[in-house]
Order: sequence, then C-alpha cells, then structure tokens
Amino acid sequence: MRRRLWLAWLLAGCAGPLWAGQLVVRISDSDGHAVGDAVVTVTPASPSAQPVPAPVTRYVDQRDETFIPYVQVVRPGDRVVFRNSDGTRHHVYSFSEAKAFEFLLRPGESSPPTTLDKPGLVAVGCNIHDHMIAYLLITSEQARVTPSQGQVVFDQLPPGSYTVTVWHPQLRPGQAQPSAVAAVGEGTEAQHADFTLSLIPDPRGFSDREHLDY
Repeated sequence: MRRRLWLAWLLAGCAGPLWAGQLVVRISDSDGHAVGDAVVTVTPASPSAQPVPAPVTRYVDQRDETFIPYVQVVRPGDRVVFRNSDGTRHHVYSFSEAKAFEFLLRPGESSPPTTLDKPGLVAVGCNIHDHMIAYLLITSEQARVTPSQGQVVFDQLPPGSYTVTVWHPQLRPGQAQPSAVAAVGEGTEAQHADFTLSLIPDPRGFSDREHLDY
C-alpha cells in the first residue's frame, strides 16, 4: 500500500514538468548585440480562462533625469506611482489614449496612485526635460520585458501554438511589429524563438532643454 502511494506521489510530482512547456525568446539588433527593454508577448492560439491577478501598484522613479524603468509591463487595473528622486522638479505627463495624466513633482515628492484600466501603450514624458521618456504597456496577455541580456523565458506553458510578438520603443517608424508562431510541446525541452530588430538610436541621449534650477 505504501509503495503504491509513493509511486502515485512520484508520478504526480512529475506531471507538471512533463505537461508544461518552456519558450525561450532572444532579441538582438542588426549588429548581433542583445537588446534590452523589448516587450515580448505570448498569445495562445486557443486561449483558456485564467485567474485574474489582484491589482498591484507599480513604481516609476526619476533619477538623474531618467525614468526608471524605461519600459514596464502592467496589467489592466494596476496602479502606477511616479517618484521624484532628483534634486530638480519634474513635470510628468501623458497624452496617450490609454491613459492621460499630469503631475508636477518637486524633489522628494510622489504622485497619487493612478489606475491604468485600459489596455494600450502609455508614453510618458517630462515637460521640463524633453529627453526623459518612459513607456507603460498595459496588457492582459503574458508579456515580459527583456533585460540587458536580451532574453526572456516563459515557463509552464500548456502545449499548443503561440504567437510571439515583439515591441520596442526604438523600432523604426513604419516597421511592423515583429511576430512569429512557436509550437510548444510537452516535456522539458525548451522551444526557442529568435528575433533581430532594426532600431533607431536611443532618444534619451538627447536633451533639448533642461531647467536644472527648477
């Protein structure tokens, strides 16, 4: 009896990894360098009902006249707070269709939480420092932002076909969002999807006007 129970427990423990699949997505530029700050979205061909996570509060800091993080994925219903950790004022704003807001933040101040309730892309700027840019991508899909190594891993994916879509704020204007179809099967062998992006220079390296005495 104990042997049967032990065998059943062992098979149950193995069922997860054998059933679920893994997808590794790698992003590089036209020179072969790894690309960070790319949003990779994975959409199943046959969506199934998934539990909706409770809303969380995300933070965007302002340090050295830079929004940190540059790109962030949030889910509908999440809140965002902007913190000013600089020694100068920042005028944070967005005119995006998904969410519009405007905050004048003195050094050490934080904005009130703002609920991001509509899917879409929110471009954030500073009306005092034009080189400050950030992006909030609001989506209910499985999506992750690549680190500087240019790679993200999606674990525990049910077997099936998935559309993998990549977005980056420095994609060339008019360029279609790169996408590919990946087949994820049962077992522990990871599937791979590689993308090469043609990117424009990082606009955060340019400063049109700075008022450091604000």
